[in-house]
Amino acid sequence: MVPYLCKAQSYRQDSLQIKSYTLIEYRNNEAKEITLLKVLCDYCSEAQSKAIGDEAVRRSYNDRYNPENRMKDGQKRLAVIIRIAKTDLAAIKE
Repeated sequence: MVPYLCKAQSYRQDSLQIKSYTLIEYRNNEAKEITLLKVLCDYCSEAQSKAIGDEAVRRSYNDRYNPENRMKDGQKRLAVIIRIAKTDLAAIKE
């Protein structure tokens, strides 16, 4: 083994992946409303789930005019995956 090669960093060891669902409502090619549908986190407190949900809505807001997500009229559901360090999640308090 070559000594200068180091072990690759594994995100599984020090971070969590949390999935949340948002809904973007389009009318006349414009995003009118973005709502949070659900945060899938079994071990999160209420304050942590709210913070994750706020981040999911913010990311959906930034992606609202992405050509993959855009619609003329209707509703687009997005699955937003948020990766957060375990220590950062533990630091979220009420």
